[in-house]
Amino acid sequence: MEKENKVPKLMTGAVLPGNSTVELRQFEVPTPGHGQVLVATRATTICGSDIRCIYREHTGKGAEGYIPGTIAGHEPCGVIVEAGEGCRRFRVGDRVIVYHISGCGVCYDCRRGYYISCKSEYRAAYGWQRDGGMAPYILCDEKDLIALPDGLTYKDGAQVACGFGTVYEAIDKIGVSGADAVLVTGLGPVGLAALMLCRAMGARTLIGVELSDYRIELCRRLGLADYVFKSDEKALDNILAVTGGHGCERAIDASASDPGRVLAIRGTREWGKIAFVGEGGTCSFTPSPDIIHGQKTIYGSWVTSLWKMEELVELLVRWGVHPEELITHEFPLEMAGEAYALMASGACGKVAVTFPGE
Repeated sequence: MEKENKVPKLMTGAVLPGNSTVELRQFEVPTPGHGQVLVATRATTICGSDIRCIYREHTGKGAEGYIPGTIAGHEPCGVIVEAGEGCRRFRVGDRVIVYHISGCGVCYDCRRGYYISCKSEYRAAYGWQRDGGMAPYILCDEKDLIALPDGLTYKDGAQVACGFGTVYEAIDKIGVSGADAVLVTGLGPVGLAALMLCRAMGARTLIGVELSDYRIELCRRLGLADYVFKSDEKALDNILAVTGGHGCERAIDASASDPGRVLAIRGTREWGKIAFVGEGGTCSFTPSPDIIHGQKTIYGSWVTSLWKMEELVELLVRWGVHPEELITHEFPLEMAGEAYALMASGACGKVAVTFPGE
């Protein structure tokens, strides 16, 4: 076994008991087995699904079923400090992103790289059914890792593990180019990531719509959209006004709200394409006038594949895009409770828990 010195025997990890609470508990530092590595965590970001399904209360089932006592955090990034026998690609000292679902590896979806869609009993998501990144060390299967290029920081990589990968998959489905005006409804971290990537891919006009005044101001301050509108009764008229009355060629809903989704549909022009990536909620629209007569297409998009994440990290370096720009607040592990509470409040961009180390 390859290993670095000074790996302790015990560590502190954050678990989510529900009821909007965080507990810090002691855990043994795991030892990697065949085909596994021990990653020293450098950054773990908090996802909205953590808040929706675990932090507030344990409502998740199936793929979103949290096992009580599991170390939280499904957006980790770090460096390998121990490698078990049988590893074929990664070695001690390699900087890595953790794809946050460990699939069985042999089913149809896994063979295509979509561990997120694995339905095997062996599927286990980091931070949900197996220990995640809210601890100094995380035990990973080598097959779940993506190399972190030198041009990206650990905080960049942590967001690739979920938010940016999710958006990149959706953009790939609907197609975005310099010919398009793009509408993004919901300007939380996923919506902001959508604007960043669509700009890098050449979208000529970017429009963001959001209810939160904080996030509207954040989007404007970061310069991520050409127009940012309040989500109200005037939003559709505003979108039409800046698109010559046509609407946008492409739209992405990251709001997970009924009004946001309906606005994404109605703010899209004829023959346009819409992707839903926000989890939960409902959508109430009238099929004939809203999509059928306009020849519009709606795509559902859930996370992404291993190969798409490999592609994305290469493109982020090429484009000079740094996801860490969306991080507005950082906390040490000892303040994980404050980190989750802030993320739950919505008065933030992306929130990160960071760990010491180079």
